[in-house]
Amino acid sequence: MSTGVVASSPSLKAALTQVGAEVDRRFDVLLAVPDDPRAELYQAMRHAAIGGGKRLRPLLVFATAGLFGVDRECTARAACAIEAVHVYSLIHDDLPAMDNDDMRRGKPTVHRAFNEAAAILAGDSLHALGFEWLADPATHPDPFVRAELVLELARAAGPAGMAGGQMMDLKAESETFDLNTVTRLQAMKTGALISCAVEMGAILGRVAPEGRTGLRGYARDIGLAFQISDDLLDVEGDEEKAGKKLRKDEGAGKETFVSLLGVDRARGQARMLVDQAIDHLRGYGQEADLLRSIARYVLERDR
Repeated sequence: MSTGVVASSPSLKAALTQVGAEVDRRFDVLLAVPDDPRAELYQAMRHAAIGGGKRLRPLLVFATAGLFGVDRECTARAACAIEAVHVYSLIHDDLPAMDNDDMRRGKPTVHRAFNEAAAILAGDSLHALGFEWLADPATHPDPFVRAELVLELARAAGPAGMAGGQMMDLKAESETFDLNTVTRLQAMKTGALISCAVEMGAILGRVAPEGRTGLRGYARDIGLAFQISDDLLDVEGDEEKAGKKLRKDEGAGKETFVSLLGVDRARGQARMLVDQAIDHLRGYGQEADLLRSIARYVLERDR
């Protein structure tokens, strides 16, 4: 199965643009700056959340929910919730105690644009708001659907998911990890929220857990492919296009897919994962074409 470049695909471009604009519009409303001493906190959240970014996780929520005809308002709220949690993780990951980065999404990181205290509180607040938005009846009229959405995002963001993966990533600076450990690390740090985005779309569509097997396989494979692509970008990418500092992992002495496999084998592994992800969608027709395009985009992106 081909994995040719589709970043120029009009449908994918349109979807990326539309979802990016939708998320920004909603964050603009949800994060309106109050006329009180909390103003700087909201300004810091807006700095991180509005503008820039691939919006991959919201797009996956929309693309998956679209398979099942989910109401767009419900989908958009869930998409913003997972993006809020993702943005919180970026703010905290950039802090001096973590990666100590100066740039994110082509602009100064929150602790550089404001200060460390504002960055910590902005991350804390976005994390809390993500769950608040999911739990609100406006997200879905069925409380059991809302509860499952909250549970899924909590699992993906916590010690068995993203936060646990970030801890492993910090340990990778002082310990030597083999390929299996690096794969587990990345499945937690990067893959958990990507898988959660797909799972949330299916939950909104009221798909029973046993009916999500193919979608889970798709999400797992594109999550790993995404991280391999990230590792390749860290070695070969353009910092201006990426909007962040590159070639950090080698400087920190971390093992990555590229350091363990080499560039050619890593790229081949990513292609195999993308083909495998697309094959998981064989039970769907044209309605899953956007998910197929996203899988290829993960492989071919330049930021």
